[in-house]
Amino acid sequence: MSEKIAFSEDPEIQKNRWWIITAIGLFTFMSTLDTSIVNIAIPTISRDLHVSMSQTEWVATVYLLVVCSLLLLFGKIGDLIGKIKVFKIGMIIFTIGSFLCGFNVSFWMLLASRLIQGVGASMTMSTNNGIITEVFKDSERGRSLGWIGTFVALGSIAGPGIGGIILGFLPWGYIFWINIPVGIFAYLLGVKVLPKDITFQKSPVDYGGSLTFSLAIISIVGLMSYAQLNGFLNLPVLILAIIFIVSFLVFIRIELKSSHPLVELSLFKKVPFSISLISVLLIFIGNFAFNVVGPYYLQNLRGMNPSRSGIVLMAFPIAQVIFSPIAGRLTDKYGSELLIRFGICAIILSQIGFCFFSASSPIWFVILIIGILGFGNGLFQSPNNALTMASIEVENLGIAGGLNALFRNLGMVFGLTISTTILFSAMSFKAGHKVVSYVNGRPDLFLYGMKVLFIVMMVLSLIALILNMIKFNRKSR
Repeated sequence: MSEKIAFSEDPEIQKNRWWIITAIGLFTFMSTLDTSIVNIAIPTISRDLHVSMSQTEWVATVYLLVVCSLLLLFGKIGDLIGKIKVFKIGMIIFTIGSFLCGFNVSFWMLLASRLIQGVGASMTMSTNNGIITEVFKDSERGRSLGWIGTFVALGSIAGPGIGGIILGFLPWGYIFWINIPVGIFAYLLGVKVLPKDITFQKSPVDYGGSLTFSLAIISIVGLMSYAQLNGFLNLPVLILAIIFIVSFLVFIRIELKSSHPLVELSLFKKVPFSISLISVLLIFIGNFAFNVVGPYYLQNLRGMNPSRSGIVLMAFPIAQVIFSPIAGRLTDKYGSELLIRFGICAIILSQIGFCFFSASSPIWFVILIIGILGFGNGLFQSPNNALTMASIEVENLGIAGGLNALFRNLGMVFGLTISTTILFSAMSFKAGHKVVSYVNGRPDLFLYGMKVLFIVMMVLSLIALILNMIKFNRKSR
């Protein structure tokens, strides 16, 4: 039997490696885009399907629930049967789900279609970094993961901008149907250039761990989503919190006893790996705080229409698109340490800038601060992703990629909930009564809440910076 050649040593695969990253990157972009693009269409969907705004929020929530709860399972399955096989099946399922989502038939059909879409997205998100890490040599790993970071940034932050532009000209179904031609092209390209899997694990699936982990994720995401609308001090939140704690503790117990666990908990003993995941969580919480207040600031306070505000908000992903590949290339040459630190410092600088926004701030200043946030994320995410994947053995790349995507998506969920809670609590404190939305005629309330919010986000970013300083100081000893 001929010996299998590693992807990074196979001349044919190396010839197609940038086409491989194109196919994977396009799907990474679409699956992350669909976490945020729906939010701007919620009022329109609510009106067309004759359901309340709070019900319509579940169109966004059910997608995140499915994605987060299945990421580790599909990451593990990718390690067992092949990451490329799982990725290809996910491409098909996601595209079918996108097709079904676009039909204006009923609210329940839309929810079911989003569930299908979420299954496909979790399959692609959990395996993309693992595939790229296997295909590219160590000398190009930073640059390749930098491009994946670019697609992630575009998808997670460009949603409001792209969604606003689409809704300005077309019915809401097209925010889903835009995925179909891109999905078909990416799938056909993937069939042509993606190789057959050669790395497998020989172990059974940990169904007990998968079930308890999914229950823990569903309960915590459900808790955050419910608390966003109804506050934290109520019985449903308490029940969901108890379910989360119990299911999470049972999950840990199962994993410690299992001979073939869903997650090798020993992975978290690797300090660079653990700190990289925590950093992703903290930075994405801050990014989604911007996602919450950005449209409010531009549309409600500055009076911009969705299309124009969408263009201004695009300063974030455009800056990240420019600097992520550059940061990836620099990572391959000089390592991750300085880039991660500089990136987080730039993010903190932008958060300071947001605190100085006013009703009359020049638009060039607004775009500059948003661009600095994108610049900081570009410098941070590429080397952080490379460091996360480089610290893990090849047979665990699937689960490592799943964990990376999980922490990123949890950052989005927590960022959305925490930021709205802080924003409206601060506005209520200044107003002297409960505030649950933007108050017309009182821009001072919103600006005060925005300042408090970004001070908190600054603290989270400082924690990420300190953790990374500890990480690299330990490494240098």
